[in-house]
Amino acid sequence: MIIVAGEALIDLVPAGPREEDGPTGDELPALLPKRGGGPYNTAVALARLGSRTAFCSRLSTDHFGRALLSGLTADGVDTSLVQRGPEPTTLAVAHVGDGGSAEYSFHVGGTADRLFTTPDSLPDAARAVSFGTCSLVLEPGASAYEDLMRRASGRGLFTALDPNVRPGLIPDADTYRARFRSWLPHVTLLKLSEEDAAWLAGPEGEGDPVSAAAEWLAAGPYAVVLTRGGAGLTVLTRDGLELSVPGERVRVVDTIGAGDTVNAALMHRLDSHGALTAAPALGAEEWRDILAFAARAAAVTCSRAGAQPPYATELASSPVV
Repeated sequence: MIIVAGEALIDLVPAGPREEDGPTGDELPALLPKRGGGPYNTAVALARLGSRTAFCSRLSTDHFGRALLSGLTADGVDTSLVQRGPEPTTLAVAHVGDGGSAEYSFHVGGTADRLFTTPDSLPDAARAVSFGTCSLVLEPGASAYEDLMRRASGRGLFTALDPNVRPGLIPDADTYRARFRSWLPHVTLLKLSEEDAAWLAGPEGEGDPVSAAAEWLAAGPYAVVLTRGGAGLTVLTRDGLELSVPGERVRVVDTIGAGDTVNAALMHRLDSHGALTAAPALGAEEWRDILAFAARAAAVTCSRAGAQPPYATELASSPVV
């Protein structure tokens, strides 16, 4: 079982072309609620690819929370580790730019997922735990997820981290960067975008994500995977391997959920190579296969609106399967 730990929220995404509204000509798009949150999307994507998956979080008992829970159940995600509470569901308002990239503003005051508490134990079947995004920023839940990460690592489980940085939620950048570095000894796979790598490296490291990735690799992870949008993915490993694969050409509708799909595809394909261990050992050909599979899966997600990761059957025609 792969456990995904972190927030679930509702993305409010543009429903279509923007319309001018009011005498000032402000462009106010109609918004549609969509299930989202980096860890939530990762759990759904893993289940759709065929991995046995559980979600570890805290969901509201409100209408949105019920919809999030039903979405997990519909895709076969185990929800036995989901906590419930009466507080409202976190909302993320998405603005999609001309190139399909999304920026977010968050409504997180007093929401249910912030009150997550560390479970007493994880299932015996757990072999990997994935962490990331807002859940590692917003207290008091952030400390509970951090505790779970350390416990999972101490148990010898494969641990994956995608910081998926949201600067607007981080009150003190330097403090967060230091906290991020403190997680690295407990991480097996670090996956992040080039933009996140530049931000986490700080002003002195901006513009050189590969150098930053090499530095973080020395702090503990077995592998660091950098996503480079349409240019593809690059992996650096503790064994000295540095390998890149190109992205797949696709008509991009938006990039919502693309990075989360990469997370899921990496873990799913690592599992197919028997590498969901605390000390995996893979060669260039295995990594080429893993990265190409992740690129293909992300391309499918980018080809449709919102976070809609592919099912295994949708990737069956790809040569990387």
